[in-house]
Amino acid sequence: MPDHCPTASGRTAAHAAPHTALAPPGPPPGWLVPLFAVACGSAVADVYFAQPLLVTLGERFALGPGLLGAIVAVTQLGYAAGLLLLVPLGDLVDRRTLIPCQLGLLAAALLAVGLAPGAGALLAALAAVGALAVVAQTMVAAAAHLTAPAHRGRVVGSVTSGVITGILLARTVAGTVADLAGWRAVYLLSAGLTATLALLLRRVLPAGRPPAAGLPYRRLPASTVGLFVRTPLLLVRGGLAFLVFAAFSTLWSSVVQPLSAPPWSLTHTAIGAFGLAGAAGALAAGAAGRWNDRGLAQRTTGTALVLLAVSWLPLAFTRQSLWALAVGAVLLDFAVQAVHVTNQTLVHAVRPDAGSRIIGGYMVFYSAGSALGATGSSVAYAAAGWTAVAALGAAFSCAALLLWAATRRLHDRTAPPPPATADPPATADPAPPAATDA
Repeated sequence: MPDHCPTASGRTAAHAAPHTALAPPGPPPGWLVPLFAVACGSAVADVYFAQPLLVTLGERFALGPGLLGAIVAVTQLGYAAGLLLLVPLGDLVDRRTLIPCQLGLLAAALLAVGLAPGAGALLAALAAVGALAVVAQTMVAAAAHLTAPAHRGRVVGSVTSGVITGILLARTVAGTVADLAGWRAVYLLSAGLTATLALLLRRVLPAGRPPAAGLPYRRLPASTVGLFVRTPLLLVRGGLAFLVFAAFSTLWSSVVQPLSAPPWSLTHTAIGAFGLAGAAGALAAGAAGRWNDRGLAQRTTGTALVLLAVSWLPLAFTRQSLWALAVGAVLLDFAVQAVHVTNQTLVHAVRPDAGSRIIGGYMVFYSAGSALGATGSSVAYAAAGWTAVAALGAAFSCAALLLWAATRRLHDRTAPPPPATADPPATADPAPPAATDA
């Protein structure tokens, strides 16, 4: 367990380097971005381990089909709480202290899941896992903060590629390990890996005084809410995140049920392997970052949302064809991650000095949408089968497309200008908008 955990006031025992107002001259050191990507992927994978195991967990803890979504929903609600309460600490506490500390606590929560004796203990531990897994978003904000604007889209895309890879491998690894050693081994092994990453990052992360070090912790949540209330672009991009991740969770939280039942009756390993069909999502993350750096954020968003809506046409035939599921999963994951990276790059550019708060607030929409999709898809499947699930996912996707179309002019008026493609000299950060923190 890493030492020097932050106190509630935001002070740490570590001595941070003085903060500078100068923008970074380029991307972070070459070794730091891949390390962030690996650590982010590992943290986010913990949130998705349960998806291919839902039927097994339901049988082990006597949860009916209509309640399986609660396993995913409680993790996502914990994630939402962590986003609002923990991620903003990245603007207040030295990240060299904060990130390893959160990873150490996450390892403890994973251990509690692996040893859970009953349904209540399982759900409580999963909520803690969700809350602490938000360290991934602290690392995304850290990567963006350490990067010059001209490179920010590519760096955020690279780190987010690690997140997507973690989500994909989570299903595959969870299914394979569960078949070989039982579902508890999935969480126990992850606890050991997470503790190792905590110790490694404690040694290699650069220290530095965070941008809001003088702001009391008690003002961080209200400051986050104030930023979104006063900035329409943040609300619009948050709304898009809510809807696209509701569609994402509608698929991946419920597809285990038809795949586990006749005529497919697939094993944990086979079900988890279907997550790899969405590997295009990792490619979309890097590509979307580069497109945003070229000023193509709106075009990327619109094209991706059309693909998201179209993806539910093949997905509707999952009970008849596994190929249809694979094609639909590729389209859906590519579209969701393209929108997600574009969103993160745009919202961080609104107030780089409040990057952790903005990323945390944005991801609350993501988590709330994921929880809604998980709960709604379980209820829909119990009531009317896979057809109802596909209709629900298509409804979320079309709603996202309509929201984007209705707010295009607002985006054109309020979005920050695209960064210059050439490496700019180190200069002072641009002045923030007139609206300031509460």
